Amino acid sequence: MLPTDVSERADSPALLDSSELLDSSERTVLPLLSIRGLSKVYGSATVVDDIHLSIPHGTIHALLGENGAGKSTLIRMLAGVIPADAGHIEVDGVRRRVRTIKDAQKLGIVALPQELTLVPTLSAPENIFLGQKQPGSFGLVSRRGLEQDAAVQLARLGQRIPLRVPVGELSAVQQTMVALARALARDARLLILDEPTAALTASETEQLFAVLHSLRATGTSIIYVSHRLDEVFRLADTVTVLRNGSRVWTKPVGETHTDDVVAAMIGRAQNDVFPARATLVGTGAAGIVSTGAESSNPGLPSAGLPRAGLSDSAILRVDALCGHRLQGVSLTASAGRILGIAGLAGSGRSELLRLIAGDERMRGGTILLDGKPLAGGSVTRAMASGISLVPEERRRQGLVMTASIRSNIALANLTALSRFGIASRQRERVMAERGVAQLQITAASLSQTVDELSGGNQQKVVLAKYLERKPRVLLLDEPTRGIDVGTKAEIYAVIRRLADAGVAVIVVSSEIPELLGLADEIAVLREGRLSAVLPAADADEATILHHCYRKAD
Repeated sequence: MLPTDVSERADSPALLDSSELLDSSERTVLPLLSIRGLSKVYGSATVVDDIHLSIPHGTIHALLGENGAGKSTLIRMLAGVIPADAGHIEVDGVRRRVRTIKDAQKLGIVALPQELTLVPTLSAPENIFLGQKQPGSFGLVSRRGLEQDAAVQLARLGQRIPLRVPVGELSAVQQTMVALARALARDARLLILDEPTAALTASETEQLFAVLHSLRATGTSIIYVSHRLDEVFRLADTVTVLRNGSRVWTKPVGETHTDDVVAAMIGRAQNDVFPARATLVGTGAAGIVSTGAESSNPGLPSAGLPRAGLSDSAILRVDALCGHRLQGVSLTASAGRILGIAGLAGSGRSELLRLIAGDERMRGGTILLDGKPLAGGSVTRAMASGISLVPEERRRQGLVMTASIRSNIALANLTALSRFGIASRQRERVMAERGVAQLQITAASLSQTVDELSGGNQQKVVLAKYLERKPRVLLLDEPTRGIDVGTKAEIYAVIRRLADAGVAVIVVSSEIPELLGLADEIAVLREGRLSAVLPAADADEATILHHCYRKAD
């Protein structure tokens, strides 16, 4: 029998009797969770509007939608983080009240946020049983008993993780497994996973998927939130799409496909996500870059270069570049072109960008900017020369999460904002307003802290900060990771307009379809070496993967 203290009316015998009358066979017929008209209003804005949804036992249900579609608000209501303003949930057919996280956990509903709430200085057993009764006597915790209990929970996931190592020293997938073990220790029947693979490698993702399939087989249900549609179609049984706070539709995975999902999420076809690729009109050095349409946002910072002849204008060359992983890579980045970098984890993709940006010291080779050698190992020199790197980890490396939008945009531009060493508040405000307008950042005000923004808007703030420097070479490391399809389309358009303005753009992405749709050329790295450079228009995913796995020349 479910706990009576979280039922809609604890004094209602009808509700309690119905719960007691449900035997195991009836519970498997009824959905584990039924969402009945859940709604949430903030001020005059309805962010979740009358959602109805059922989650059967032992299923994986994908919840999809753009940032701002209402996914986070819905799962926060289910997990007891915030109360609903209307509607209710039913567990095993019984109406239940969820007003706190404790209420949800007593019902077996446990959410794992994208930023795992683990204590990095504590061990896996200490994290798994944090806040719960722990083995021991006379007020002392039995370390041996704690480790034995933790090993049992981890064994349910097929995991053997070091039990005396602080979780902050574990790999990303091991930390995810610790968080899952903690949920199971709380008797989780419904797991809510928010972007669980955002920080995982391809092999770690496969490991996680195997565990999720195992949990599903034992009757645990999972709500899976992800922007990676390929994962959804491999993993989920059912898909629900939200848009503007409302449910668009729910379908079995076998009855839909990517184009349907994208159209439902953003209200337009997937073919419209990528901007037109630059093409050459004419031949030779006098060729003119054309995208088939002029920029719709002339306010974007320009590199100050003419549009004619940009296709053959090499701004940046790296020759026999070597680093910790990278071995003898030679590439060219040209004005008006987008160079995509593909490769498996550990191939040296991100290291290439860090070496060019001066964030790591070269162990060999040369970097030429406008044909002149650029001394590596100095971010300051690289930025002064017109090279800007938008890092992979925007929350840790690109933003001060507790600072305002205004302060974050100003952070990389203090010299331009200052006179006699004093920053002008008026210039700072004007710069921030320009960035918000140009990147179409959705925010309450310039004073809003970036940790209150969606992932897509956070990435736009990072871009705004670096675009104010008017870079000649823009390095982008996973620029759309964890971002919804609609916001991806906006960022793709910004990247293409920058290239049209004469910026040489280099993009690292683990999503091959993204590189195929966005880049002009794709360089493939394998084990630190250059495996191939291909025209994106003539390549396909199979070809890219072939070069990712083949032995580099």
